[in-house]
Amino acid sequence: MLKRFFSKPIHTITSAAALVALFSLFSRILGVVRDRVLAGQFGASEITDAYYAAFRVPDLLFNLIVLGALSAGFIPVFTKLIKDFSLSYQDSYRKNIKAWNLANSILNLMTLSLLALSVLGIIFAPELVKLVVPGFSASLQATTVKLTRIMFLSPIFLGISSVLGSVLQSYRKFLAYSLAPILYNLGIIFGIIYLVPLLGITGLAWGVVLGAFLHMLIQLPSAVFSGFFYRLKLSFKFEGVMRILKMMVPRTMALAVGQINLLVITIIASTLISGSLAVFNFANNLQSFAVGIFGISFAVAAFPTFSRLGNNNIKLVDSFLKTFRQILFFIIPSTVLLLTLRAQIIRVILGTGKFNWQDTILTIDTLGFFALSLFAQATISLLVRVFYAKEDSKTPFYSALIAMVINIILATYFSAIFGVAGLALAFSLSTVLNFLILWLILNWKLGSLYQKNLLLTIVKMSVAAILAGVVVQIAKVVIWPFIDMTTFKGVFLQGLGAGLAGLAFYLLLCYIFKVEEMFAIFSSLRRRLPWKKIETENSSQAREV
Repeated sequence: MLKRFFSKPIHTITSAAALVALFSLFSRILGVVRDRVLAGQFGASEITDAYYAAFRVPDLLFNLIVLGALSAGFIPVFTKLIKDFSLSYQDSYRKNIKAWNLANSILNLMTLSLLALSVLGIIFAPELVKLVVPGFSASLQATTVKLTRIMFLSPIFLGISSVLGSVLQSYRKFLAYSLAPILYNLGIIFGIIYLVPLLGITGLAWGVVLGAFLHMLIQLPSAVFSGFFYRLKLSFKFEGVMRILKMMVPRTMALAVGQINLLVITIIASTLISGSLAVFNFANNLQSFAVGIFGISFAVAAFPTFSRLGNNNIKLVDSFLKTFRQILFFIIPSTVLLLTLRAQIIRVILGTGKFNWQDTILTIDTLGFFALSLFAQATISLLVRVFYAKEDSKTPFYSALIAMVINIILATYFSAIFGVAGLALAFSLSTVLNFLILWLILNWKLGSLYQKNLLLTIVKMSVAAILAGVVVQIAKVVIWPFIDMTTFKGVFLQGLGAGLAGLAFYLLLCYIFKVEEMFAIFSSLRRRLPWKKIETENSSQAREV
């Protein structure tokens, strides 16, 4: 039972994306709960600023060492070394020995690197914090140092977990992989609610470490059932290791660009009014809700398929564009709903305890600027994975480097005008630029991406979403007189009612406009329903008789 639960593969991109998206939704909801509990206890204050600042250097370590190796090269290389995906876990290690030698070598190399760098990070935390948040007071920097030192344990667990997760993605086993972020958020929430009263502010950091440990633990059984068996092996001579390391260099540089972006934003935010860093992160977490559920889910689900089609440009383009349109089907209306309902969303999710009206206004403005680039954020992950499938990690790096320079210039300029909201505006503009560069280069590399129905589909979705936005605005006005907008219940009901009205109208217009993606997605989901599976099995048995 346990083996079947953790080991069942998913073979279509849409079904895999639906599963990842479903659990991503649960994880994001828990993320919302996490932010609400955090905002209620501390508001947009110096404490939340210190908490988010403490993430920065450990996150930098994790992104550069772990994601640099895994996101660019591990899955394509590991997948090509697996001779048979259907073997039992008893036979898999022996018959796919090259693949498992690669996995163990990368795991051991990464763990040793993370251990060494985490120790250095703990020792030199005071100096690192001074670089990251120069605008913080001495006492606030001291608090940030305490949190940072504890959080340096989390990259070690997350690094191991990421190797296991990459193995599961290669085998198209997305269940445990999708559960991991849920447990990560549960660990953080446990820290806020239970560890903070026991340990003080350091309970926040220990909650993060607990979440990272659970993130690793949940994926271990599924990896074992796929054939993973730990060996203390570390050799650069194993097939694929050097290929991954060579691909890792430009990917790591690209991630370094993204991390420098975040460091610059953190540095600038530390010089603005108290709570600015917290506001930026609260708004970023809210807008990442849709990006994570739709953009990342589809990109993760599509990557193994892209890797297998890396040498067939025609099929790769077809698979990419199909997935690209499916992401837009969700992300375009999400953008409109986020823009029209951002005040209600923020008050319902964050408007509690010490999170006051001034915090709300700042977050509303910041979230509005973030929403402008939602389409680019949601699809860049997909674009980048096409390059990785072609074993090209240099192009995403150069594109990200250009976007970083633009972001730093714009962030410096707009923060002086709009405050923390200016940081979100700079981020959005540079992200759109990054998207355009990647799209144009991919179009040049693979042949035309402008299939005749792509533009028409985007126009249909956009018109439907804009008209749905009008319905949302009308619904807010209609609902207003019947509720008390000074209460949580009133704000929630207005947002929920208007949102559902807008969403229903969007789906109706997509049906009228015959948007293919809606029918394809609903058809795929119908096939995954339990009673549909029973009908299919009965039909097959009847044919056999």
